[in-house]
Amino acid sequence: MDIALLLKTIVMGIVEGLTEFLPISSTGHLILAGSLLNFPERIRATFEIFIQLGAILAVVVFFWRDLLPLVQRALKGDAAARRLMIAVAIAFVPAAVVGVLASSAIKKILFGALPVSLAMIIGGVIMLAVENAIAKRQPSETGVENVSYKSALGVGVAQIAALWPGMSRSASTLVGGLLMGLDRATALRFSFYLAIPTLLIATIYDFVKSIKDIQGGDLPVFALGAAVAFAAALVVVKWFLGWVSHHDLKPFAWYRIVVGTVILVLVILGVGL
Repeated sequence: MDIALLLKTIVMGIVEGLTEFLPISSTGHLILAGSLLNFPERIRATFEIFIQLGAILAVVVFFWRDLLPLVQRALKGDAAARRLMIAVAIAFVPAAVVGVLASSAIKKILFGALPVSLAMIIGGVIMLAVENAIAKRQPSETGVENVSYKSALGVGVAQIAALWPGMSRSASTLVGGLLMGLDRATALRFSFYLAIPTLLIATIYDFVKSIKDIQGGDLPVFALGAAVAFAAALVVVKWFLGWVSHHDLKPFAWYRIVVGTVILVLVILGVGL
């Protein structure tokens, strides 16, 4: 691996790890970073699968001490633990069904710098509107094990928006949780729990489709990118959980509006993205 590719791999891994679980769209940032770095197109799509896998594993590792006892309690018949696992399953279904039925249309119409930039801007505006709408409202559900099936379904329906690249899975589920009456900390933790099956299954599906394109010489690049994304995501998950408990999402909304606008301007100017 040459030094230039090494540095590009590290930067792309950091970008994925920092943006996958923040409500700012990892897709938009990877498009921008990949273009600015001139990351090799031949391996870019497969490389992004590996770095996303690294980010997902960070969530599994971070929450392992919570998840393992949760599963054990559910197997022993604990009602609250079973309710949470069923709630996550309910939230998983809507986007999974729509994604399977509309995957080809989504890739044909919505994958590209222009639709991604618009999704980032529109998503930011929606986040601002939701924050203003709930500013004086008291949450009706607190504690992730108290999330109702109705709220879980609402979060799941909101996650459908994340099928539009640039909208952000994290932003969609957080906004859905807030609209359903969850407090920010509960909405975020539920979003992380939901991310595990959602992103893991999507990544495995993409990996199976791309496995024929993987060459042995590319594996060091993929492994390094995944490791960097894992480390960066681990830091972000810990920080974001603490930050959301005391702040609203408006800074992220404004940030994504700015970045989305930058990408949109570059597209209008004819800069290759």
